[in-house]
Amino acid sequence: MTELSDEQKRDFEAAAFRRLVAHLRQRTDVQNIDLMNLAGFCRNCLSNWYRDAAEAEGVDLSKDQSREIIYGMPYAEWQALNQTDASDVKKAAFEARRPRDH
Repeated sequence: MTELSDEQKRDFEAAAFRRLVAHLRQRTDVQNIDLMNLAGFCRNCLSNWYRDAAEAEGVDLSKDQSREIIYGMPYAEWQALNQTDASDVKKAAFEARRPRDH
């Protein structure tokens, strides 16, 4: 196995993250509640993690700014264009597994 430098790891991790974000932007049919119920994270989680990373480096990034970075548009705009009502079954599944910070 090839030994990777810390810089290479960081670059590859960043590329994988960008690809994940691009994929989620294309898959607007996949709702955040679906992601939460299946994987335990959603686009909002990614935006929160992004903001946490910025703040760890001393960069003040608002919740709205970090969401726009992940969604590719203001969150309210994404919601209006793409968010659908969740079924009672999906809501119940979410509540059963709901993370404390959601």
